[in-house]
Amino acid sequence: MKKYKKIVIVGFPNVGKSTLFNRLLKTKKSLVHDLPGMTRDRISSVCDLDGKKFLLFDTGGMFDFAEDPFSTMVMEKAWEASNEADILLFLMDGKRDLLPAEEDLYVSLKKLDRPLFVIVNKIDSEYEQDKAADYFRLGGEKIFFISAEHKRNIDQLKNAIIEMLPDPSEIGSEADALKIALVGRINVGKSSLVNRLCGEDKLIVSEIPGTTRDSTDTIVQRNKKLYCLVDTAGIRKLSRTRDKREKAGIIKAKKDIMQADVVCLILDAQGFPTRQDTAIAHIAEDSGKPLMIFLNKWDLINKGTKTTNEFTQKVYAKMDFVSYAPVMFVSALSGQRIVRILETADKVYQSGQKKITTSKLNEFLKRVQKTHPPVSRKKGRIKIKYMTQTGVLPPTFTLFTHSQVSLAPAYEKYFKSNLRETFDYQGTPIRIRLRTN
Repeated sequence: MKKYKKIVIVGFPNVGKSTLFNRLLKTKKSLVHDLPGMTRDRISSVCDLDGKKFLLFDTGGMFDFAEDPFSTMVMEKAWEASNEADILLFLMDGKRDLLPAEEDLYVSLKKLDRPLFVIVNKIDSEYEQDKAADYFRLGGEKIFFISAEHKRNIDQLKNAIIEMLPDPSEIGSEADALKIALVGRINVGKSSLVNRLCGEDKLIVSEIPGTTRDSTDTIVQRNKKLYCLVDTAGIRKLSRTRDKREKAGIIKAKKDIMQADVVCLILDAQGFPTRQDTAIAHIAEDSGKPLMIFLNKWDLINKGTKTTNEFTQKVYAKMDFVSYAPVMFVSALSGQRIVRILETADKVYQSGQKKITTSKLNEFLKRVQKTHPPVSRKKGRIKIKYMTQTGVLPPTFTLFTHSQVSLAPAYEKYFKSNLRETFDYQGTPIRIRLRTN
């Protein structure tokens, strides 16, 4: 089975790379901001144009910014992506003149010896296109004058890309990757964990808070199975962030939780759970996604025979509402138990898809009602006629009653706990719905 072709968008900061990336994907995956330096790590996604699929990469700006301490590393990641590309899309800003530094960059890209599309962005009219004729100095084989924001000449660019791609039959099919969103507060080691799982430094890692701004997808393979690791920006209160780009990253991280298959909450073993850890756990629980909790930096903890039990109980004591989530102990620095992230993600995802027959559920209901009769919020007894499973991810159960009531919170917690234990639900929230019959 052949791999997808890799198409990489490169260029200086703020020329519209992320806008073009989103336009080709037909979704707002990469964050777009007026301020330069929004994208730092390379962001990738499978793109489909008329049935032909390829991997599309958005990269950080290839220019040294004195204001950005990571600009050198951003450039290195962009060059790494360029060296791995099958096709390069060199994007420039048509609202200004061609820069000498862009001419130098074009020459450097040509030396990579692969198809290179010269694309002049932000051209909204024929008049602006005529004014941008200076870009023909580059002498590129293919020059496109487009507006990624307003879709101008985008179809011409798409058709040119499609011509360069193999037929779908030549590529074969790939299994869908399990999407694991790594979430947590700032500086808990999310990017380091992704790098360790990949076996290389794909993502920029720093002790400076807010290093990761946009979420990045990284594909890893283990035992012939694909996993998509989504490294998200550290989540903290928006009121505490001054950088508008960091705020956009936090909002995006919350959306990534909703789009993930599994959520992996990363805590710092040296100081947890903080109030912010608890707030993020609430977001994860509300999403209904399978959840696992990993304590990173475990190599820095002095351990005894009961240390793991003590730390697990500490997590559950502060975050009892996610006590269904398995707690694991890892170290991105040493690689200790890192692969458990993938193994546990498989288990909790499968658990979240589990379906129980109505007959087994009603046997369970009969036993529970006999030993612990249901109680309503108003402390009255409830008679539940029968129950059935009405959904998965999260497992959802509908209980049919004679009148419109709701379970007492304590009883609902007890009922869910019994369901979880009886049918071996691990790492997944459970939803209970009451309906009158």
